[in-house]
Amino acid sequence: MAPHLATAGGLLLLFSFSSAQIQVENLTSCTPNDGFGKYCPTACGVADYLLRYMPGGTRDLDYLQRELKVTASLTQGAEEKKSQDTSHTTRICFPLSSELKDLISSDEKRLADLKQLSNQLKQKCSNPCENTVQIQPITGADCQDIANKGVNTSGIYYVKPAKATEQFLVYCEIDNFGRGFTVIQRRRDGSVDFNKNWIQYKEGFGYLAPNNRTEFWLGNEKIHQLTASSIIPTVLRIELVDWEGNKRYADYNMFRLGPEVDMYRLTYGYYFGGDAGDAFDGFDFGDDPSDKFYTSHNGMQFSTPDKDNDKYDGNCAQQDGCGWWMNRCHAANLNGKYYQGGRYTEKDAGEYGYDNGIIWVTWHNRWYSLKETTMKLIPLSRITANGDRGTPATAGSTQVAGHTLA
Repeated sequence: MAPHLATAGGLLLLFSFSSAQIQVENLTSCTPNDGFGKYCPTACGVADYLLRYMPGGTRDLDYLQRELKVTASLTQGAEEKKSQDTSHTTRICFPLSSELKDLISSDEKRLADLKQLSNQLKQKCSNPCENTVQIQPITGADCQDIANKGVNTSGIYYVKPAKATEQFLVYCEIDNFGRGFTVIQRRRDGSVDFNKNWIQYKEGFGYLAPNNRTEFWLGNEKIHQLTASSIIPTVLRIELVDWEGNKRYADYNMFRLGPEVDMYRLTYGYYFGGDAGDAFDGFDFGDDPSDKFYTSHNGMQFSTPDKDNDKYDGNCAQQDGCGWWMNRCHAANLNGKYYQGGRYTEKDAGEYGYDNGIIWVTWHNRWYSLKETTMKLIPLSRITANGDRGTPATAGSTQVAGHTLA
């Protein structure tokens, strides 16, 4: 009787396996902790995990395959079987049905596919690889200070502004003209959720990597230190890319971020130029005569869903699901929700129905969410180093050779 009971247990295991497999197939991506300074899982991390757990996984697959064979054998022409002992009668049935046959056939195929995939992964991960991200040895007050020391490679560097108590990591974009941009924000593919609280926006979140493809917010405290320490006026450069591949930019001179006691208030002297238009100055949507005034951003404090510092009776940051320098509410919002394809509607915007995408309304309207954005800082004295402020210079290499990246 024991073999029959084991087979019954095997059937339950097979049904469970089929159900769980469907769930696993839906897990197409992972969501690692995106605290600032953490790096994405690399190919080496995947290889380590695979090689550590693959022997046990292979044993489990072999066991399931054996159970399938036993079950298939017992169900061929199965009939009710009866077993008696001195105290009671136990009845175990093995009904032969097309549904069970289909289940067995389906699980056999899945097991074969899993084994094939396992072998493919093992082959790909058999070569040794390096799992560290190189941090460049040169340091400075900011990225321009680092570039002034002869560095011509973009990547991750430590900086320590004059008013900072300790150094911190930044991504420096160093171009062919020796300009060192300190990147404070980047959107590329929607891989990082920008719906964060006050502390997360203060400290920063997302992923730094030696290339320019990861998403992050550097952190309001670090941005404050970078702009408050500079003797030379700082230019904020904003670079935008839409879903058709078109590029625009906007520059703001004398950019500063106030301290936390002033809720990281944004101020700038004037719009310095660019072909994206001056969205920070507000926009007349045609809804109300005061539209432009109440959507300007100069002088606005920073708001997050859990800390409302805007001029609106409600909570703009909560409605839009992000942190930003909200007025009532905005004409620009580069931390908004990432919409694949760009165009979205009030229905897409969810509960509140407001324009909550990645917006720069002096280029595209409020119902068009941009594909890529970059916010970066550079001293005013270096912004025209390429001799033509009208076109951003092409950045130098942003790859650090010899590293496996996410």
